[in-house]
Amino acid sequence: MKKELNELGTQVLELCSSRRLTLAVAESLTGGAVANSIVSIPGASAVFRGGAVTYATDSKSSVLGVSKERLALTGPVDELVARQMASGVGQLFDSDIAVATTGVAGPGPADGHEAGTVWIGVWSKSAGSLAFSYQFDGDRDYVRYRTVEAALRCILLNFQSN
Repeated sequence: MKKELNELGTQVLELCSSRRLTLAVAESLTGGAVANSIVSIPGASAVFRGGAVTYATDSKSSVLGVSKERLALTGPVDELVARQMASGVGQLFDSDIAVATTGVAGPGPADGHEAGTVWIGVWSKSAGSLAFSYQFDGDRDYVRYRTVEAALRCILLNFQSN
């Protein structure tokens, strides 16, 4: 599994380098694993601007500027929260593009959502933000792994044509 993330991380760096794009990440359930999948690749410093692990709900607001009202209404596992996390970290680190992860890794439900429920937000200075939902089945480690994989794929799929 690590090899697959290494390959995806390399593809993300090559994409960003070839398009002269910088990248930032905001993470909740992945706890820094997306950033790690990028910075473990030689040459990451030319692309990667930084990341924020906002595991606690209130840190999503205080660090990334996610709407307190939205968090109170929906909790952190939400499309708009994922989009705001991505745009917030992109602006925080003055990057060209950004990705964010939020969801429930498990083992049980949280915030009214089943384990494996995930939202990934992507953002760019030129196009704004989008979010994608996923439902992964498996244990906590597997859900986190699949979320990192999905986040890297979201970057590749959404920014190859920009």
